[in-house]
Amino acid sequence: MYKFLTTLIYFVTHICLRKVKVFDKQNVPKNEPFIVTCNHRSMVEIIILAMALYPREIHYMAKQELFKGKLLDRLFRSCNAFPVNRENPGPSTLKTPIKLIREGHIVGIFPSGSRVDNAPMKKGAATIAVISKSKIVPAAYDGPVRFRDVLFKRNKCFIQFGEPIDSTVYTAQYNKNDAIDQITITLESKTNLLIQTLKNEV
Repeated sequence: MYKFLTTLIYFVTHICLRKVKVFDKQNVPKNEPFIVTCNHRSMVEIIILAMALYPREIHYMAKQELFKGKLLDRLFRSCNAFPVNRENPGPSTLKTPIKLIREGHIVGIFPSGSRVDNAPMKKGAATIAVISKSKIVPAAYDGPVRFRDVLFKRNKCFIQFGEPIDSTVYTAQYNKNDAIDQITITLESKTNLLIQTLKNEV
């Protein structure tokens, strides 16, 4: 389902409408798994981020409330999403993304955990990066927050990728908890800078 939907949306947004513009894609690792993060205001950036990395697939971490009922559970899982308990995260919350990274996949996380601007950055992405010894690629989105505006208005969508944050650099300098804290601070700073840069560019 993921491959079918992303191919269809890619054809519409990139080829037919030419609505998606990607900056600094050279920052995306080519031959290794990683975590990609992005600011989160709506469902649109989830789709556009997938378009920016197409044809590579993203496995998105999503709140478990979206998976209620067999039909929705099957739908979201077929679109490469997996549920997490955001209210009471525990060790089991980390198992799936770490397994995906170790299997060579890209994991998508929205560290603010909210669609509210300036929401505080959570530590989930940094924690997963430290345990899996992987990199985080920060990204920022600017553009419409309603998908119908992407399709039927002149608004363009912009994604900018920042330089990867290598968790092993931090774990070589700090203990585990301090490394997670420092990576989270760095990620928040880089994300805010990407958001501001995009606003100045577009």
